[in-house]
Amino acid sequence: MKFKDRIEAANLLAEKLATYKNKNAIILAIPRGGVPMGNVVANQLKLPLEVVLSKKIGHPLHKEFAIGAVTLGSRVLSDSASQVSDGYIEKETKEIRALLSERYQDYYGKKAPLKLKDKILIIVDDGIATGNTIMSTIEMLHAEQPEKIIVAIPVSPKSTLQKLQDSLYIDEVICLSAPANFMSVGQFYEDFEQVDDAEVKTILKSRMS
Repeated sequence: MKFKDRIEAANLLAEKLATYKNKNAIILAIPRGGVPMGNVVANQLKLPLEVVLSKKIGHPLHKEFAIGAVTLGSRVLSDSASQVSDGYIEKETKEIRALLSERYQDYYGKKAPLKLKDKILIIVDDGIATGNTIMSTIEMLHAEQPEKIIVAIPVSPKSTLQKLQDSLYIDEVICLSAPANFMSVGQFYEDFEQVDDAEVKTILKSRMS
């Protein structure tokens, strides 16, 4: 299955999520690619849109290998973090928080984040490859005590989809396609143009006006 672009994929996801229209739910978009999609889904379902800001903590010797993740309010560490010094983890956490805080102000100005407790959280992205970063993010969202966590994505490899479905923190996974020949998210879109911060800010500003 190949999508024309993120907008087509978002419309297909919105159809699958129709039962949540006007419910006690929030669309949480993963930046940057998930934001235009989250905007479409939020508009269709008449729900608020929030951007999930989180960043992985990379291993000191292999930055691509995640040993945890940080949001503005919390942090989660994987088992492999036990082999890394507390000093390194604290330093990375502080630097990541400063970066996320800067990005939040850039996106939202002085607007306070939405309260997630007792809400149905619908996490939207344009696709998931390994799932490592989103799993850490979901664990942190679970700590906010939402009513339910749903992950809605157009495409994911079968192994990652299984990982999401097996998670104790996720109540429902909606995935439109789980191809066997998965190499990258972009291969399943005809148009997969990069989303930049300017587009994200335009979308968020339009929703606040």
